[in-house]
Amino acid sequence: MYYYHCLNPIAQVGLGLFTDVYSPATDEKGADAILVRSASMLESEFGEELKAIARAGAGVNNIPLDRASENGIVVFNTPGANANGVKELVIAALLLASRDIVGGIEWVHENINDADIAKSAEKAKKAFAGNELYGKKLGVIGLGAIGILVANSGVALGMDVLGYDPYLSVDSAWQLSRSIRHAKALEDIFKECDYITLHIPANEETIGMIGKKAIELMKTGTVVLNFSRSTLVDEDEMVAALESGHIKHYVSDFPTTTTAGAKGAIVIPHLGASTEESEDNCAKMAVNQLRDFLENGNIKNSVNFPNCDMGILGTGKTRVLLLHRNIPNMIGQFTGILTQENLNIADMANKNKGAYACTIIDIDSQIPDDLAEKLRAVDGVVRVRIIS
Repeated sequence: MYYYHCLNPIAQVGLGLFTDVYSPATDEKGADAILVRSASMLESEFGEELKAIARAGAGVNNIPLDRASENGIVVFNTPGANANGVKELVIAALLLASRDIVGGIEWVHENINDADIAKSAEKAKKAFAGNELYGKKLGVIGLGAIGILVANSGVALGMDVLGYDPYLSVDSAWQLSRSIRHAKALEDIFKECDYITLHIPANEETIGMIGKKAIELMKTGTVVLNFSRSTLVDEDEMVAALESGHIKHYVSDFPTTTTAGAKGAIVIPHLGASTEESEDNCAKMAVNQLRDFLENGNIKNSVNFPNCDMGILGTGKTRVLLLHRNIPNMIGQFTGILTQENLNIADMANKNKGAYACTIIDIDSQIPDDLAEKLRAVDGVVRVRIIS
């Protein structure tokens, strides 16, 4: 029996994918797996049985990744599951920033008692005139699941789209419209584009990337959209640029005391993935990844360990999952122990990612009871699981 615990409400369409060998745990400490959305786990104490954490969403800044890795806990996210929901809100943000739709709606509310409101509107609407998106330059920073959809949508809207992503994968490249131009440097995006939208993770390289220097490179009247993480932008510098008129609008999906109410800031209460479809997709993807990991030892879409897939565990076979540091001679030590035990390796896979690696070994015979203990004693091993 496997036990799971939800730190946030998770869509039932996802939880319904758990079979009868899964049961909800009353708290975190007794769980084999945890599902989480926005709840902070930064101060959480991991239970001894905890094997995996699945974030029903893309960002994992609410999970202590270093501590999870040290304890051999695989952290999954669900990239792309909410991509369409975010893309649609970005399109709405482009329209909100180019046309003063909000101002116009507010005017109507303020004049609801005007008996001749239709005639008054004809006179007032000049104050809310804006610009069309057609023919404008859109810079998309980050061409992952969301960035690709936004870039392609920009092309469909008739915009001249520049994309920047030094880590663009081959699969992602195949999904991009051929009309999208490749920016070789961030500076090209900053200098050329009328609209700049961010679709990158927050890490040491990207936090604060939209600061004073970047803003100074931008054209007067540029619109900046941030649907990734608030920390990507130096908000004090952004507000100063809004007040001076250098930046026309800053559209953010992350309310902060700095931007809420600031001149030219259009702040949305983190609605990017807040659609029924996105929540359902994230829940289903998270549960499927947990099940494949717990039942087969396979890792897909982990942020702290490498993807490693050996398929469904065959009947009569035993699978050994080893999570370990990415250091020399680990496989040699593992196979040496198996040789000493006279165990035949039917199949094996090894993948690495940064400081950590994963090795999966299928054995077509019974294994001794102390095998896991012997493997765990190898220096550099952080977790051993025997799956049968």
